[in-house]
Amino acid sequence: MRDGKGLTTPAAAVDGRRLARDIEAIAAFSESEPTMGYSRPTFSPSWRKARDYVIHEAEAAGCVTRVDASGNVHARPARLGWSPPAWLCGSHLDSVPTGGKYDGVVGVVVALEVLRAAPEVPVELIVFAEEEGTTFGLGMLGSKTWAGTLDVAQLRSLRNAEGKNYIGAGADHGVDPERLEVERFSAANYRGFVEVHVEQGLRLWKIGEPLAVVTGINGRRQYLCSLTGAANHAGSTRMGDRRDALAGAAECLHLLESLGQELDKEEDHTVITVGRLEAYPNAVNVIPGRVRFTIDFRSPSDRVLQRGEERLRVRLKQIAKERGLQIEVACTEQLPAVPLDPGVCRLLTEAAGRLDIRLPEAASGALHDTAILAPFLPAAMLFVASRDGVSHNPAEFSRVEHIALAARVLVEAFRA
Repeated sequence: MRDGKGLTTPAAAVDGRRLARDIEAIAAFSESEPTMGYSRPTFSPSWRKARDYVIHEAEAAGCVTRVDASGNVHARPARLGWSPPAWLCGSHLDSVPTGGKYDGVVGVVVALEVLRAAPEVPVELIVFAEEEGTTFGLGMLGSKTWAGTLDVAQLRSLRNAEGKNYIGAGADHGVDPERLEVERFSAANYRGFVEVHVEQGLRLWKIGEPLAVVTGINGRRQYLCSLTGAANHAGSTRMGDRRDALAGAAECLHLLESLGQELDKEEDHTVITVGRLEAYPNAVNVIPGRVRFTIDFRSPSDRVLQRGEERLRVRLKQIAKERGLQIEVACTEQLPAVPLDPGVCRLLTEAAGRLDIRLPEAASGALHDTAILAPFLPAAMLFVASRDGVSHNPAEFSRVEHIALAARVLVEAFRA
């Protein structure tokens, strides 16, 4: 039970001060100045320092560690060893450019704190490589490769800003295509998986709840769209004679916003986002002849995702036709909505109840490594409240006492 000084159960061994220290230490490993946020591209020096910090802390807590052929870190209590089935628990350390301190990091430090606070509990910490997708253009590469849903050829095709593919860039960090098959994920090694993550939404903060159990993760489809018109002189080409790709893209963006609002009425928390737009030749006195933009489309319903894609393609094609433009819409990622395991959700809820912690249910609009492992292993998530719902932003913040509560829930659940 809780009192003014904390918990009187064995889970009181969780130390919020250690968690705060871990978060600040990892935040210091960044490619950008703190005033500009926190940047840790996968396989960068800052990412490697953060990863090595976690390995050092786990080993100091009496754990054995290893890095698998996909680039993911694993740590277990030495007394447990690698053979007995254990609870898998962790998240990621890579970040979006100029992101916040808490995204991904919270799940890693909570798992680390469970190892410190309860070394007798059968837990394996995992740090997944490249969850965000901003370094190589595709998310959750560490979990997908480990689970066997991405092959070597696909990994070789993904390149970072320096032009290096995942295998080449990760070679000094444990990535080894020769060992991928041997070190593939096996469900027989695990009891289940729990990922703790900041909510990245407003609900918990708004209702004053510190934690929630996540029962499902929205599906996502992503697209790369290209509109081609004709570049021409901005001063001598009359308005009626133009085939302006950027003006066409602007109409497409307005259409996509309206379609997102339309679909959200059919299935709550359906969203459509255009996050990147590039115009060519991008000159002040030239009508844009080509534009590329991305679409990120998410929904709790696979049916809505399919129906929405059909409407999206028809309406974008119509805009292009009316403006005399050529359009290509390529689907670059298609992930289904993922229900999480009712048994693991119940285990977490009951553990929280024994600690006098209320655990409402939530759904995740964001994708996580949990979505990759859930089809193969009983899995669930815990959300920690995010101040004002802000994430992927330097203003991102979650209270350390709430993060500590999540660690206490895990200790209680994994002891059951």
